[in-house]
Amino acid sequence: MESLVASIPAGGAAAAAAAALADRAGLVRPKNRLNAPPAEPYAVPGLPLIGNLHQLKEKKPHQTFAKWAEVYGPIYTIRTGASSVVVLNSTEVAKEAMIAKFPSISTRKLSKALSVLTQDKTMVATSDYGDFHKMVKRYVMTSMLGTSGQKQFRDTRNMMVDNMLSTFHALVTDDPNAPLNFREVFKNELFRLSLIQALGEDVSSVYVEEFGKVISREEIYQATVVDMMMCAIEVDWRDFFPYLRWIPNRSFETRVLTTEGRRTAVMRALINEQKKRIERGEARISYLDFLLAENTLTDEQLLMLVWEAVIEAADTTLVTTEWAMYELAKHPEKQDRLFKEIQEVCGNETVTEDHLPRLVYLNAVFHETLRRHAPVPLVPPRFVHEKTTLAGYDIPAGTEMVINLYGCNMNKNDWEEPEEWKPERYLDGRFETADMYKTMAFGAGRRACAGSLQAMNISCVSIARFVQEFAWRLKEGDEDKVDTIQLTSYKLLPLHVYLTPRGSKEMNS
Repeated sequence: MESLVASIPAGGAAAAAAAALADRAGLVRPKNRLNAPPAEPYAVPGLPLIGNLHQLKEKKPHQTFAKWAEVYGPIYTIRTGASSVVVLNSTEVAKEAMIAKFPSISTRKLSKALSVLTQDKTMVATSDYGDFHKMVKRYVMTSMLGTSGQKQFRDTRNMMVDNMLSTFHALVTDDPNAPLNFREVFKNELFRLSLIQALGEDVSSVYVEEFGKVISREEIYQATVVDMMMCAIEVDWRDFFPYLRWIPNRSFETRVLTTEGRRTAVMRALINEQKKRIERGEARISYLDFLLAENTLTDEQLLMLVWEAVIEAADTTLVTTEWAMYELAKHPEKQDRLFKEIQEVCGNETVTEDHLPRLVYLNAVFHETLRRHAPVPLVPPRFVHEKTTLAGYDIPAGTEMVINLYGCNMNKNDWEEPEEWKPERYLDGRFETADMYKTMAFGAGRRACAGSLQAMNISCVSIARFVQEFAWRLKEGDEDKVDTIQLTSYKLLPLHVYLTPRGSKEMNS
């Protein structure tokens, strides 16, 4: 659920306009300034009542925030209606907030849409740090996402990759000259994996009592993943003006409650079917089986945690792998370098998770993709519940905090030519192993992403196997198609590629 960010409206204002406003207001931080910094971060000039909302219209707030960072520095404040928000745009300040100052900034600040969709934080990713969060994170790590949990599902992950490669081979055989839709193949197998892990079964259909009919696997995916992703970025203007909550917003409420109701009905039907299986004595290795055996959760909590396992496995891993294959198809010389590394390390063996520690360039490809195409451009907002300091500035209690990972990863003080996708930047000796996580795509500190190990296992093995078996080439004209869906990094247009099996006549000609 870390990718469901919705408490800031979409945006995009020109940095030049911001700079001009700042200059007139005397707020631009002078270079080589000798006197002490102000007690609080600089404020981006805005308008009365609405603050900076008018500057955040183009649905790319992470890009706007990065432009403002060039004017106001890595930490500044904005006003979103009645709220004061501190925006962090550097890795150093973000890590200070997530680790050193965590006790003061550990509370989630959710939009109205997310509050409804997460049943008021009833999930690992969105719950506030406390007894419930510690308990359910322990559950998901023990049963599914930790080292031992990953071992239990390794065969399932291998089956997923084998199935994708079989589909690719079949599509190429049917029509070698047609570009294939990468996302469609990857999405289907990733959803299969998430269902098996969460429920113990690859569900093809289910009867939903509230709908009065059987729905297909595609309809299950639509209700539990796609509709939820789109609904999570719905903006309720009342989030920015709490004192006007008494005014109805019927269209928003109808959209969110309808989407939430459909998700709940489908998940309830899926869980009830598996409960019947368990009652028949058919125990399986799954997250649901584990949670039911623990017997510590309410029905609502159980439903939400199982749904979280479904949507998280089917979301950010897809985004990262699709972008990695786009970049490798776009840069044949980097693809060749990866293929040669695979040949040197694995020989004639099929790449497995055991090979990953020795595939140095593959790891660089993965982490550079996380940097350049961060699956979560904005970390879900937090609430400063007690006065603290960040980067030497006073941050009052009651302030909201947004970490702009996109801004951190595009920061020219931290990264040379940040706009370029260059896996080699991790191979020049400047980065220790720990620095491979410098992009903070998985967060940091006690709120680090529980699914980081699984994401690396799935994405890295998939990338390596894809390159091991095929040469990848972009569909003509797609080299610059990098648009994303609103404030996510989800590629607007699915990746279409030409695949040539390694060793074929075409490859050797």
